[in-house]
Parts: sequence; C-alpha cells; structure tokens
Amino acid sequence: MTFGYDDVIVGLRSSYDARVDEREGVAVEPWKDAERARFLGLLRAEGRRTLVDVGAATGLHAEFFAAAGIDVTCVDLSPAMVDRCRAKGFEAYAQDVLHLELPRRFPAAFAMNSLLHVPPADLGCALEQVRGVLEAGALCYLGQYGGVAFDGIWERDHYEPKRYFSRLTDDRLRAIVADGFTVEEFRAVDCGADPSFGHFQALILRVPA
Repeated sequence: MTFGYDDVIVGLRSSYDARVDEREGVAVEPWKDAERARFLGLLRAEGRRTLVDVGAATGLHAEFFAAAGIDVTCVDLSPAMVDRCRAKGFEAYAQDVLHLELPRRFPAAFAMNSLLHVPPADLGCALEQVRGVLEAGALCYLGQYGGVAFDGIWERDHYEPKRYFSRLTDDRLRAIVADGFTVEEFRAVDCGADPSFGHFQALILRVPA
C-alpha cells in the first residue's frame, strides 16, 4: 500500500490526543539530550534566540530550550498536545506540517522525530512548509530514525490507532532535504537500537540566503 499524508493524519492526531499524559512522563534519553545541547550551542554561537518547535508534543524539548533563554513557539498536529504546551505558557498552534500558517518567520527550527510520520512522497512538501516559516539564513535541526527503509503502520505500536512511520535511507533523506535546504551537517547517531532498525539521522540545515 502506498501511503499519503491524508491517509495517516487523522489516525496520528487521534493517537497523540489520547497519549498526552504518557508523553509528558517520557524521560529524554542521554543521546537526545546531547543532540539538543549541541543544537543549542549552534543557536548561541549565531545569536539566535527564537525557535519554532515543529511537532512539539507536550513541549518537552521546548522546555529545554526555554530554560536556556530561547523564546519557543510550539506547533503540533494534536490539539490535546497543543493545549498542554499552552498550559506551560508557550505560544502554540494546532497545525499539521503540510499546512503551516504562523504569524511570523523564525530564525531557527527544531524537529525531532516529528517528520518521520510524513510519507516519503509528501516529505518534500512538508519541508517546503517548514522552510516557509523560517527566515533566510535560518538554522534548522532535523532528526529522525532511519538508515533502513520502512514505510507503513508499525504493527507493534501500543498506541491506538497504530501509527504510521516512514524511515528513509541516509542517501534518500539527504536527497529530499537538499532540494530546499543546504545540508551543513549529516550524522548517523547511535541510539542503541538493533542494527536492523537503523540509526538516528541528525541533520543541521540552513535556509539559503
């Protein structure tokens, strides 16, 4: 079966709406914390103090950046997740990544494990939407599981309805991303997964000036 974003978005929204409290209690793995800290260092080095968190969930990563003095705006497709972000004091919008309409442009974006729910055929459009809410020259962190190709519903998922995931090979992800961004860095991060699962793909992207 070939998936499109319209085929999966309703199920994803329902799955995440039902898991707000569970997501709130998830601990951040040390390697993810290191990824966030690394990107924070880049933001500070360039004097970037405002960030849009794409796929913010409950605001877990937003809290990290806010604690470091970054002004964070949250976006998520789940209204329940957005409500949780707002309860924490964040400006937050219930929008999906193919239909971003934010009131301003940002000098930086952070997207960790959010665009992996976008089917490959729609990923270029999603990245174009992200680029559209960023300033020229903006920095963007994109991170997701991949390295081994997968496209479909994860049957072992304990969420209901079970979620759609897309994992791309390194070469395919780089090719899609390079259509709209400059890829300044690509790293395969060991996330402790079985090698057959792949690895975590960490990219530092730049909006062309």
